[in-house]
Amino acid sequence: MAVLTEEQTMLRDAAKGWTSESAPVGALRKLRDGNSGQSFDPAAWAEMGEMGWAGVIVPEAYDGSAFGYLGLGLILEETGRTLAASPLLSTAMIAASALQLAGSDAQKQAWLPRIASGEIVATLAVDEGSHHAPARTALTATHSGAGFVLNGTKTFVLDGDAADLLIVVARTGGAQGQTNGLTLFLVPADAPGVNRTHLALIDSRGAAQIAFDGVEVAADAVLGEVDKGWAVLEPTLDRAYAGLAAEMLGSASAAFDITLDYLKTRTQFGQVIGSFQALQHRAAKWFTDLETTRSCVEAALEALDTGSDSRALASLAKAKASELVHLASNEMVQMHGGIGMTDAHDAGLYMKRARVTEALFGGASFHRDRYARLMGF
Repeated sequence: MAVLTEEQTMLRDAAKGWTSESAPVGALRKLRDGNSGQSFDPAAWAEMGEMGWAGVIVPEAYDGSAFGYLGLGLILEETGRTLAASPLLSTAMIAASALQLAGSDAQKQAWLPRIASGEIVATLAVDEGSHHAPARTALTATHSGAGFVLNGTKTFVLDGDAADLLIVVARTGGAQGQTNGLTLFLVPADAPGVNRTHLALIDSRGAAQIAFDGVEVAADAVLGEVDKGWAVLEPTLDRAYAGLAAEMLGSASAAFDITLDYLKTRTQFGQVIGSFQALQHRAAKWFTDLETTRSCVEAALEALDTGSDSRALASLAKAKASELVHLASNEMVQMHGGIGMTDAHDAGLYMKRARVTEALFGGASFHRDRYARLMGF
């Protein structure tokens, strides 16, 4: 596990304090029961911007703090603990990464300061089916005059219903399933021809299906190089995988802590249930999986900070985190018994979030396969 610096420890502790006070699990329950159709509380997102969380990986030249991916991962872990709904992953981690990796000076100046302040929501529109398959992009971008015209549909776009900026993966060449011929475009969400449909997910968050019907963009909307978008998309997705894994680690850790407290206080047959050896063994398995996953997540985030090849580590982290939250959510419900099956208890909220994050940006099988290929198996 990573040895945190004093500044990283302070950042984590500040995030822990804010999420427990201002974004507890009850806030997600309130968001769900309010039927507002919102993916998150805009006031909470504004507070995150004021605290500098949206600019943790943004360079100081663009009003960020350049505190690094491990720093942002620590914040995401704390938001995962309380299931805090925010565009931190989609905007501060994924969109900010894409712009830094390939943005021109003009593009960075136009968008990064606004991301860093929490003023806008930006997101990556990549998948077109129910499974994560970035190379299977079919949405087309065809040359038209000095620019391009986009046609096609993206689905399960994270925070897509609230986004101001869409980073759209389009096919300008090659065949569906190939990584060559992809191009990334910066598209304002209010551009003519962009039609968004809210998708209500089981975890009470929001996503969007976005149809692009003859959307015209200028040549300067290209992020990176035409036909060479994979060189930008793959490292951007690695950051998505590692960031989401950090959030999932937080959710599984909180589920463990809540369940452990229950095992220590719930009595059955005249003794606390934590004294039963079968439950002790299950809790021990859960704890070791938590620690193993933490090592994988922190290794991936540190690789991003040092500029090392992070591809295998990012998929390892996401695969382990997917398996962990599946185990954690199941054990939380089962060890709580009858009350764990009720909506009044938070176990159900953790389980629903777990099922969404398991599938988001590729499940355990997707990442095990990718890890194996990258490692030469």
